[in-house]
Amino acid sequence: MKVLSLVGARPQIIKEAVLHRRFKEKGIKEVLVHSGQHYDYNMSDVFFEILQIRKPDYNLNVGSGTHGEMTGKIMIEFEKVLLKERPDLVLVYGDTNTTLARALVSAKLKIPVAHVEAGIRQKPKDMPEEINRVVTDHVSQILFCPSELAVENLRKEGITEGVYFTGDVMYDLFLKMKPLFRYDLFRTLGLKENGYIVCTIHRDFNTDVPERLREILEQLRRLSKRYEVVFPVHPRTAKRIREFGLAELLNEILVIEPADYLNMMGLIEKSRFVITDSGGLQKEAYWCGKRAIVVMPDTGWRELVEAGWNVLSEPDEITEKSEYIDNHVSLPENVYGEGNASEKLAEVILQL
Repeated sequence: MKVLSLVGARPQIIKEAVLHRRFKEKGIKEVLVHSGQHYDYNMSDVFFEILQIRKPDYNLNVGSGTHGEMTGKIMIEFEKVLLKERPDLVLVYGDTNTTLARALVSAKLKIPVAHVEAGIRQKPKDMPEEINRVVTDHVSQILFCPSELAVENLRKEGITEGVYFTGDVMYDLFLKMKPLFRYDLFRTLGLKENGYIVCTIHRDFNTDVPERLREILEQLRRLSKRYEVVFPVHPRTAKRIREFGLAELLNEILVIEPADYLNMMGLIEKSRFVITDSGGLQKEAYWCGKRAIVVMPDTGWRELVEAGWNVLSEPDEITEKSEYIDNHVSLPENVYGEGNASEKLAEVILQL
């Protein structure tokens, strides 16, 4: 069995690395192709160290560009690799232009496509990532879903064959990293367990609109009268705060530099709850047993909202939603599987 994986962004590289370790155990040969979309393999990264992430077998070096330009370049170069390698299966990840391009090329060459993180849906429907997800799912023969809701989303679109609820590969990774979580930052800041909240804001629709960003900071300032508010400020957010003259709103908030993954997880694990517009952090907070106010009109991880664990919020609703999120509710179990997604995924591939 020869599997060909094409990656183009950091989350895809990490997911591939988790699966590659399992493939090696199962005797599945994997060829790794990097599109060159936007990631530097030379950067320092704790995941690269822990997972021993390898250099790709091929780098397409497509660089940046418009959606059409990037997708077209990847398709042209990836087709050459496929014709040379002739894999039994092409594995695609997530929702980027790289994902869409490789799925289309593979389907045209009649090479089976397997989509990791299939079935995720999010409004608005015209956003590039949503278009990439939907098209990729509809040309894939094997669909690995991170949640039962993802399976249901596919069923509503008439996709029922080749669909597997494997759980989330990132939960496998979370469990692997959990024993390494660090609490240096928690101790250095003098925080009390369950006595503070953590906020991360970086999405352009929150940071690039002065009124929205001001409202978010005003809400955090109000919350700071009840809890310590720890705010690791993303560079984009910091830049906009300066440009919009909002720095005075940070006076009662504990502003820190962006934290490394291990210390950030340590902060989340000991916090009361989380406020975020990060897709990944919504799930990581859940895995840490913490609820989240999601400052987004919609989320790809709706299962946590539907379970009553997380809550969507507009900027001016954050304080109100904090009263809801601060109430104790039972943690919904195994929303993203049991931490053995890579094992299940590899077993399905072996049976093809």
